[in-house]
Amino acid sequence: MRLSIRKSGRFTYLYAIKGYRTEDGKSTTKVVEKFGTVEELREKLNGEDPIEWAKQRVQEMTEQEKELNEDIVWRLNTKLLIPKNEQRSYNGGYLFLQKIYHELGLDYICKKIEKKHRNKYDLSEILSMLLYTRVLYPGSKLSSLEDAKRLIEQPSADIHQVYRALSLLATEFNEIQADVYKRSLKLGKRDTRVVYYDLTNYFFEWEEEAGLVQYGHSKEGRPLPIVQMGLFMDKDGFPLAMCIEPGNTAETTTLKPMEELLKEKFGLSKLVVCTDGGLSSYENRKRDSAGGRAFITVQSLKKLRSPLQEWALDTKGWHISGSDSEYDISQLDPDEYNSVTFYKERWEPTRMSTGEVLEQRIIVTFSFKYREYLSYVRNRQISRAQALLDSGRGNTSKRKSPNDAKRYIKSEYCTADGELAQIENFSLNQDMIDQESRFDGFYGICTDLEGPAPEIIKINGGRWIIENGFRTMKTDLRARPVYLKRDDRIKAHFLTCFLSLLLYKYLEKKVNRGGQHFTTTEIIDTLKDMNFLSVNGEGYIPTYTRTDLTNHLHGSAGFRTDYQIVTKKQMRSIISLTKKREKDNED
Repeated sequence: MRLSIRKSGRFTYLYAIKGYRTEDGKSTTKVVEKFGTVEELREKLNGEDPIEWAKQRVQEMTEQEKELNEDIVWRLNTKLLIPKNEQRSYNGGYLFLQKIYHELGLDYICKKIEKKHRNKYDLSEILSMLLYTRVLYPGSKLSSLEDAKRLIEQPSADIHQVYRALSLLATEFNEIQADVYKRSLKLGKRDTRVVYYDLTNYFFEWEEEAGLVQYGHSKEGRPLPIVQMGLFMDKDGFPLAMCIEPGNTAETTTLKPMEELLKEKFGLSKLVVCTDGGLSSYENRKRDSAGGRAFITVQSLKKLRSPLQEWALDTKGWHISGSDSEYDISQLDPDEYNSVTFYKERWEPTRMSTGEVLEQRIIVTFSFKYREYLSYVRNRQISRAQALLDSGRGNTSKRKSPNDAKRYIKSEYCTADGELAQIENFSLNQDMIDQESRFDGFYGICTDLEGPAPEIIKINGGRWIIENGFRTMKTDLRARPVYLKRDDRIKAHFLTCFLSLLLYKYLEKKVNRGGQHFTTTEIIDTLKDMNFLSVNGEGYIPTYTRTDLTNHLHGSAGFRTDYQIVTKKQMRSIISLTKKREKDNED
């Protein structure tokens, strides 16, 4: 540290500056303290030489820094046992989530709820604890409370208060989602021109039905009661809104109330709603073709009327984006066009059961690569079916799903010679194999939009975003299994999973700026490993490995915890920074 004397006009400024190296190894300096001008100091120091005073002050600051940075090992006693039951290791990775939590104004949302319900516990402390532990140490509510004790900031709530907080959050289920969406707009524009909607379900590890937990079609084929989660995500992959429905609710009926929620609570009415075929009934399509909305949905080619199906599978009349030529795919070399997506389209007015006519556009795509993939998958299933036949386990009465290999097994009854008894024989169903292979490489989309087909195909291709969101929630955030039985607390549990995914997505966006791509596993594991050794009277020593990812985490958050030691004062400043919120986020 040294004194810097700089003249500007008729004034002379004095600074304490310090040299350091940047991450790329370049030498530079920074101002540690501004002392003021020589003229100002001369008046304050009653005649003492300002420059000599400043030199003495810089020397004192240098000595203080040396004392702070000197090796602390000599202060530790090699023969003194550490105190029994004293916690010495703390996690600081949650601080990066905490900064986003407060940027989204979730603490302020909790304060509004507290004023309304006059609860006697800190709702924000409990909610934030549930969100941080859902990302870092997902588990039951009791285990979350215990795991939160690993954090630098210790929880003060008890498990009874946690359960009461869940019930309170459930009463404000839709309002919290709408409020956090509106506050998220202060962090940047949300792309809601196109929204993706899908439904998944979560099984419960008991067999009794009650309330929301009902038997329904399990997407995992488990014979257990389930609840269903409907989820809207924006075009950039950020969670927008969600609902929890009983397990026996028809999928197509969940879309209308969710769209009404977006309109009434979120102020979003002009949308392009993109779904898979199972969620888009003709009634849903008709509703989404009016009022400033539009729809894009997957269309099963197997369910098309015969003339339309023949047109879709015809090898002639195909187009490629950017070309005016028309192609016959049967005359093309699959190797040469392996990565090309062909398309054809036509408008097909459809008469609904109500007598109304739905004007919709069918877009069919074809890809040689997709054909190879479907053929590969089917051949593996055929091999499994043959293995079942060879082992005498070809009985088709226990078929579980449309993708079960047993669908390729057919049964026939015959009478043994000289006997009246019928014998059931099993064999491969070649007719079904041939029928399915006709659709290899083809994919259908239905919409009421009039834009270029390649653009609509691209939008529909973004449906992986919501599938990835479900995967993150189920696998990384472990939204299942659920250990709660009351409906209100079950809803609150999934609300915390939804909000945890939102926090994570904002963190992921910040960290992956500039062309970087760190995976979900990499980011979460790094946060989990960002531990510190607490040294009494000194501060916190990082015990994690500094990497490119930790550099990006610190760069995105505006603070650093990767010094050789972080003093207690510095850590308090960092914690205070993570809880800082813009004033306009309190409006």
